[in-house]
Amino acid sequence: MPVTRLDITHRAPFELGRTFGEVGSYSYLEGKAYFEINPSHDANTRITDIELGPVNSSGNIEFSADFSMLRPVDPEKGRRTMFLDVVNRGNKTVLSSFNKGMRAPNLASQAISGNGFLMRHGYTVVFCGWQADVPPIPGLISLDVPQATENGRPLVGRVLNQYQANSDTNVFPLADRYHMVNPAQEIDDARLMVGDHPNGEFKEISREKWSIIRVEDEEVEPDPSHVYMKEGFEPGRIYQLVYTAKGSRLVGLGFAAVRDICSFIKYGPRSGGNPSAGEIDHAISFGSSQCGRFLRQYIHTGMNVDEDGRQGMDGIIAHVGGGMRGEFNLRFGQPSKDVCYIIPELFPFTDLPQTDPVTGNESGLLDLMIDQGQVPKVMFTNSSGEYWRGDAALIHTNLIGPGDALEHENVRRYHFAGTQHGQGSYPPEVTRESDGVRGHLPFNAVDYSPLLRACLNNLDEWIKGGKEAPQSQHPRLSDSTAVESESLLLRFDQVSDVRVPPRALNPMRLDYGGEQHLGRTVKLPAERREQYPAFVSDIDETLNEISGIRLPDVSVPVTTNTGWNPRHSSIGNEDLLIGITGGLAGWTLPLPNTEEEKKLTGDPRPSIESLYVSKENYLSQVKQAAEQLADERYILGEDVEEIIEKAEFRYDDISNS
Repeated sequence: MPVTRLDITHRAPFELGRTFGEVGSYSYLEGKAYFEINPSHDANTRITDIELGPVNSSGNIEFSADFSMLRPVDPEKGRRTMFLDVVNRGNKTVLSSFNKGMRAPNLASQAISGNGFLMRHGYTVVFCGWQADVPPIPGLISLDVPQATENGRPLVGRVLNQYQANSDTNVFPLADRYHMVNPAQEIDDARLMVGDHPNGEFKEISREKWSIIRVEDEEVEPDPSHVYMKEGFEPGRIYQLVYTAKGSRLVGLGFAAVRDICSFIKYGPRSGGNPSAGEIDHAISFGSSQCGRFLRQYIHTGMNVDEDGRQGMDGIIAHVGGGMRGEFNLRFGQPSKDVCYIIPELFPFTDLPQTDPVTGNESGLLDLMIDQGQVPKVMFTNSSGEYWRGDAALIHTNLIGPGDALEHENVRRYHFAGTQHGQGSYPPEVTRESDGVRGHLPFNAVDYSPLLRACLNNLDEWIKGGKEAPQSQHPRLSDSTAVESESLLLRFDQVSDVRVPPRALNPMRLDYGGEQHLGRTVKLPAERREQYPAFVSDIDETLNEISGIRLPDVSVPVTTNTGWNPRHSSIGNEDLLIGITGGLAGWTLPLPNTEEEKKLTGDPRPSIESLYVSKENYLSQVKQAAEQLADERYILGEDVEEIIEKAEFRYDDISNS
């Protein structure tokens, strides 16, 4: 098997042996997975530059990944389903996303299992590195891959980086965020451009104002690895750097890593180090944000069939990836990069074939999987943030017309109405703890974790031949619930506390030269061409969205909840939405409490007292809405009571404010 061995270096009871319902206790395992794949095998040839990778005496390419696992101590009580966390920039995500647990780099930490959902339901949870530029920080899960070479020398070519500062700085690494850099080979031909909006114009900055430098002494850092601006980068502005880099990691091996770890856990023998041999029948993967885009690229690349012709993942949840993919199989690729809109290969967006009326291109995301005759069950889940970024609706839009796109029988598309990119919490956060970013309004407070939990159990049941997953829910052109984002700005602008951006966001067709299909971008920066339409959900009188899966926060509201939020003036470029370079944000704003308050402020939205005759009436409507979602299987019955409790807290807090 491509997984040649799995070295477990640490075993311990998870959370000191805590029991999780009828499933009981879990074990925590940690180690490293070692891979060896045949570069000429049909299952692997779609990995960019794989023919340029170093091979061993058997003609195979070797690489390794960090690995962790949570498995039931008594496998007979488990679900027989492996749940793969496609880790985000090396960080484990599923315990916080599904269990509402504390995010911690080490699974040996205490009290990280949260409500214990994944354990109570018997999932075997696996974490495996797939990203080749994760920095060597303890606790991060990374992938160690070789570089491509020609005639024994590292590849040299052009790279594009994008930067946006939220505070004063005069230096950025030649990488996305804090990731491993692609050092500069040449500095004389570099270009630095600046703009204020992804759809706007970018102007070149004269070379005497900036330089590419080393930040350590030459012995430690022999190659230039940072861009330096003497007078500082202006917070909020968008900078694009094009330079000549040296060295290209085989980042596409990340696809092989996640595919083959799924196959190994399902089929690998105990003698080969498989700790769950004979205990797992199916594998489901979950990737959020960057990793949702990774899974969209994985699907499009057709990498889910292993060297033995078996399907690696049986189910896929590509979460908050919108219609984008990324640099996951690209020469000089930086997998962490998520900025819009400079990522190559946006089209196709839909699962089944569509035609771009401008370029004439015709294809679908699932084309290769359909040709292979092995299409896993797939859920594309998105918040309102990806819709307001401009690209999420394209996954279910036929560009000719436009109209609603057909859907493959193994696909579901779910819009989590009135939510932002990351799960919210009430009371709303004012300054984002993760990066210090502040919005014009407090951040979106809707916690959509109940929807994720239901998606996972529904997907598992669907794979196993039980009930089909609930029908897709998203804005549609056929019933006029999908509208262009630009058309809603004036309605939001009528609320005095709301500052709307002067323009909305639209994805663009990007021309990177004639070699994109080979995983190479030879024209940098890309030639920016026609824009795609940007559809979002229409809104009701409370300015909440009317389509998608509507939690009671949205369907029985005491607040308006959006997927967009302008930058606060303190972090610069206040006309731009938060998240154009990561971390899409929305806002939550209470409705006017009384008719008197509504009249005093001129708020066009209905007052809370006009919507609900009493607190009891409000909670009755919340209960009815939550129970209906449970009946339709968009949430689990076990989450209904907590949803009602949180609604009561919101109502009391706003009514007494």
